[in-house]
Amino acid sequence: MVVMVAVYGSVRLVDGGSRCAGRVEVLHRGQWGTVCGDDWDMSDAAVVCRELGCGEAVNALGKSHFGSGSGPIWMDDVDCSGSESRLKNCRSPVWGKHDCNETHNSGVICSGARLVLGSRCSGRVEVLHGESWATVCDADFNQQDAEVVCRELGCGSPVEILGAAAFGRGEGLVWSEELQCRGNESQIHFCPKSSSLKHNCSHDNDVGLVCSGSVRLVDGDSRCAGRVEVLYRGQWGSVCGNNWDMRDAAVVCRELGCGEAVDTYHESYFGSGSGPIWMDNVHCSGSESTLRNCESAGWGKHNCDHSKDAGVICSGVRVVGGSHCSGRVEVLHGESWVTVCDADFNQQDAEVVCRELGCGSLVEVLGAAAFGRGEGQVWSEKLQCRGTESQIHFCPKSSSLKHNCSHDNDVGLVCADSVRLVDGGSRCAGRVEVLHRGQWGTVCDDYWDMRDAAVVCRELGCGEAIDAPRRARFGSGSGPIWVEYANCAGSESSLKNCRSYDWGRQRCNHDEDAGAVCAEVRLVGRSHCSGRVEVLHGESWVTVCDADFNQQDAEVVCRELGCGSPVEVLGAAAFGRGKGQVWPEELQCRGNESQIHFCPKSSSLKHNCSHDNYVGLVCADSVRLVDGGHRCAGRVEVFYNRTWRSVCGKNWDIRDAAVVCRELGCGEAVFKNVQFGPRSAWMDDVNCSGSESSVKHCRSAGWVEQICNRLAGVICSGVRLVGRSRCSGRVEVLHGESWVTVCDADFDQQGAEVVCRELGCGSPVEVLGAAAFGRGEGQVWSEELQCRGTESQIHFCPKSSSLKHNCSHDNDVGLVCSESVRLVDGGSRCAGRVEVLHKGQWGTVCDDNWDMMDDAVVCRELGCGEAVDALSGAYFGSGSGPIWMDNVECRESESILKNCKSAGWGKHNCNHPKDAGVICSRVRLVGGSHCSGRVEVLHGESWVTVCDSDFDQQDAEVVCRELGCGSPVEVLGAAAFGRGEGPVWSEELQCRGNESQIHFCPKSSSLKHNCSHDNDVGLACSGSSLASHEGGVRLSGGM
Repeated sequence: MVVMVAVYGSVRLVDGGSRCAGRVEVLHRGQWGTVCGDDWDMSDAAVVCRELGCGEAVNALGKSHFGSGSGPIWMDDVDCSGSESRLKNCRSPVWGKHDCNETHNSGVICSGARLVLGSRCSGRVEVLHGESWATVCDADFNQQDAEVVCRELGCGSPVEILGAAAFGRGEGLVWSEELQCRGNESQIHFCPKSSSLKHNCSHDNDVGLVCSGSVRLVDGDSRCAGRVEVLYRGQWGSVCGNNWDMRDAAVVCRELGCGEAVDTYHESYFGSGSGPIWMDNVHCSGSESTLRNCESAGWGKHNCDHSKDAGVICSGVRVVGGSHCSGRVEVLHGESWVTVCDADFNQQDAEVVCRELGCGSLVEVLGAAAFGRGEGQVWSEKLQCRGTESQIHFCPKSSSLKHNCSHDNDVGLVCADSVRLVDGGSRCAGRVEVLHRGQWGTVCDDYWDMRDAAVVCRELGCGEAIDAPRRARFGSGSGPIWVEYANCAGSESSLKNCRSYDWGRQRCNHDEDAGAVCAEVRLVGRSHCSGRVEVLHGESWVTVCDADFNQQDAEVVCRELGCGSPVEVLGAAAFGRGKGQVWPEELQCRGNESQIHFCPKSSSLKHNCSHDNYVGLVCADSVRLVDGGHRCAGRVEVFYNRTWRSVCGKNWDIRDAAVVCRELGCGEAVFKNVQFGPRSAWMDDVNCSGSESSVKHCRSAGWVEQICNRLAGVICSGVRLVGRSRCSGRVEVLHGESWVTVCDADFDQQGAEVVCRELGCGSPVEVLGAAAFGRGEGQVWSEELQCRGTESQIHFCPKSSSLKHNCSHDNDVGLVCSESVRLVDGGSRCAGRVEVLHKGQWGTVCDDNWDMMDDAVVCRELGCGEAVDALSGAYFGSGSGPIWMDNVECRESESILKNCKSAGWGKHNCNHPKDAGVICSRVRLVGGSHCSGRVEVLHGESWVTVCDSDFDQQDAEVVCRELGCGSPVEVLGAAAFGRGEGPVWSEELQCRGNESQIHFCPKSSSLKHNCSHDNDVGLACSGSSLASHEGGVRLSGGM
């Protein structure tokens, strides 16, 4: 029996007939094991296919579709986001922990063909040949071949085969074989091939293919509207409308090459389907390329009937170059977007376009390519809309044009927005109303917060959100309540794109109508509360002349932005010269207005201003730290409704603290604490993602005055280390608003003790002078530190203003502290029990939910290689002292373990027999893939290359084993993966071949060869080969 196995380092597909299909197996601790199919879905499958270098995921299979494996079941309840580079990096329970058996193993089918430069189901045909994608000659590709490609991609039937590089000329190889498919194969891999080609082909002959697609819209009168149906296992079926929303619809519209999603339906609006219901509880993020890749209950799993079939309306028209509701008009003509001639477009046509896009009424039709010249064709038909049609598709057209048009005549259009703010005194403040199905309705304030308001403000082209009022502050609306729970992430371009419950499903009344207040002024150039003053004038931002701006105007600007009082008004373009217009009016604020919009203005300016006269403004921040001894430490207070109040400490964590520190321009958050009240507070249950520019923009329970007994506090560092890692680099101190470097002659061991302590790092390792971490910028500090070494922060050190030395950036001091995390009892600094430093004491981490994502953060923080293993059950022995962290939940973006979400410092239900451990690699392969590339070894703090003359088969065995990459396939000399940088290793490896890590190999300090980077050794582990065996595995191939 011949078994084909795809092996890419630590994952392979077995018993599927090709290297891109089969049962999923992962390599862990030198042994291959299976993956349980519980919750296995297309996001997980996509990671496997990408790791294997195959095409996209076609199917995610459970219930041991490819047969039962043997050996351990290594992974269960795998939860990939879909963006991971390796399956091992996906979140899952501890390795080997499962409630599964061999009958539930997961499987994957990846495509061995792809279509490029069109859409997922149309484009240039490319076939996976060994490790490379090769194009196919148009003369050697027929209808039967097309049937197989479309079937393999889950894309329906072939529509058209296109020769002569219709989708562009490819790169690399043209396939050297001729396909001879019968047309009934499931994958191109199973088609017979002939190695003697009848034609001499180049990339000018690359074949293209259009398939019908794997999703369609039915019974909606156009291909861009109707009941949603998906193709699975050769049969079309419907999608249940449970939780179906605009994000799901957006994926369908994009997959079909239609315009944007205009409306969603979930109760068989387009009639009931027949046949299977393939998908239920669909949950798209909105970024997927195909509906099949969205999370769902699983193929064919549902609690639904056809009375709840989902539907979508996508637009067949779009406006480009302005906003969602304004821009150059483009119409979908077949598969292509074409522009429209201004002479052939009138008021009635414009009404239909605005209606179809879900925008408001027509504002203006603009000719002469007002929104820029389009590309491609100008439409060859003339619209003859009556103005009452719901979509451009239904308008009569005339094929005889009266005008000869070019892109200089592309028509543009401005529609009113699909969201508005009402009864707030300006277009940027008021009750939120959205236009849906031709009718304006309100938004319920359930969970309404600053993230939701931010989307509204951005959609309207106003400034940033400064308030998210609830309880009908701007009066009760009338008509439908369209949105119950907006649930915006904050990054959406339109409120309609936020995840929300069924539109119009009311469990709310108009006393709960949501509002938004957006700024009509902004400060540009430094922070939210300081910068060049710009005012919203109509649709544009304009600058303000310094001679026409006074203290009263400054009071209003600072108030409107939710900042503190004015600190300084700065003229002469102190924050840079702006662009565009200077405001043609003079502000005459009294100083008590709530917004700049309410200030009187004079249209006759007394001064002739240019960009050199732009006014700048510094306001006090809208957050502050109190009673901590300096401005970067203390109890958190926020400024709202003209009053400073505290923030409740419920669920306050290091991510929330990080946002406060960044907003204040301090260093990183080194400590978050909870102080005890009672005190009056504005915010409770704050939940920052960590990327917000202001703590006011974080999700919270809402802005309500309340009394709290637990209050949020933060300590931000007033010092930072720049140039290597968080705990080593050039010393920079926060002096006022600026970061300044420190002279090496004025910095001693006591100063180093304090800096390392303040940053939550360990003890000083080395003080380095002469700009060892590079020359800084800006000022060198004009004071001399005189720390005693016991201070908690640099701020508390005595300083002397008389320097004994004349320093430049050539004398910038650097510092290496020991890290705030360490690995203990593992035989090297890159393996062992995880311990973290907190309040000056080392403690362990509990293994509850400890996984490879947490591992990866530790390895990155330590400057080791990638995570190889996440260990539980005190694998490296039980620690002593406190257990500092439990239920750690890191994301891929964290730079240090301390910033990961956890139960809280010292909070746990654990004991030391459950201490977590990590193994990071001390070797890496660069320039190829995870399992092939130039060999680099961690030597001290630096990565060094290895000489090809000093590296043999035994060394290769250890490297492949350490990286979890199977066996060596080929050792390659002469810098096969490119020349490295930095030193070449000064030692010779003398591995026996059975070591678990390169660290344990004997080394010889006397090299027999004089090597340069031209001799850098490369290595391909079995991650780069195709194995074929009878009764056993044989690794063959090479690069």
